[in-house]
Amino acid sequence: MDKHIIINVGRQLGSGGHDIGRMLALDFNARYYDRELMNLAAKESGFSEKFFEQNDEKKGFFKGLFNVQTPHFSGGSMYKTNFSQESLFQFQSDAIIKAAKEGSCVFVGRCADYVLREFGNTVNVFITASMEYRIRQVMNKQHVDADSARKIIEQGESKRAAYYNYYTGKKWGAAESYDLCIDSSLLGIMETEKIIAEFIRKRFKL
Repeated sequence: MDKHIIINVGRQLGSGGHDIGRMLALDFNARYYDRELMNLAAKESGFSEKFFEQNDEKKGFFKGLFNVQTPHFSGGSMYKTNFSQESLFQFQSDAIIKAAKEGSCVFVGRCADYVLREFGNTVNVFITASMEYRIRQVMNKQHVDADSARKIIEQGESKRAAYYNYYTGKKWGAAESYDLCIDSSLLGIMETEKIIAEFIRKRFKL
């Protein structure tokens, strides 16, 4: 496929968004970016990747900003002496834009739909699922009981929503923020991905 397209995937925790994103990347011969964005952002900013991991999808990254220790820096950077509370988000946004310009991509999370809002070749998808389904997924993947899985979901989604709402001015998970919202617990991950892929093909006339 020669057409340059960008697929942005928002997802509830435990909904299978990561797996669906990877499948979409294979379907459309696109690069897949999730935690890989932290590596790109680290290279651009001069911070270590570990620093980005510690602050991944968290609002208000730089509490105690000037207590950041030098081991977080991986090399020379113009940002070392001139960054604000929003700098980490900006580093990651720059990495998203750079990757999007280079070719077809699938981005999972990281407010990519907002960051790439001026790009005309994007499709924004949000994947949801029933709480029961998501609890089972988290239990299986993290080897915890149902109560612990529920807490992981609730705490993780609270942070994820706060991050998205803070940086986009929109509401995380609200239908009007996306081109397609779909419940992966109804048909399963593989069939859900097929439906999303067909939607994308029709959207871009592929």
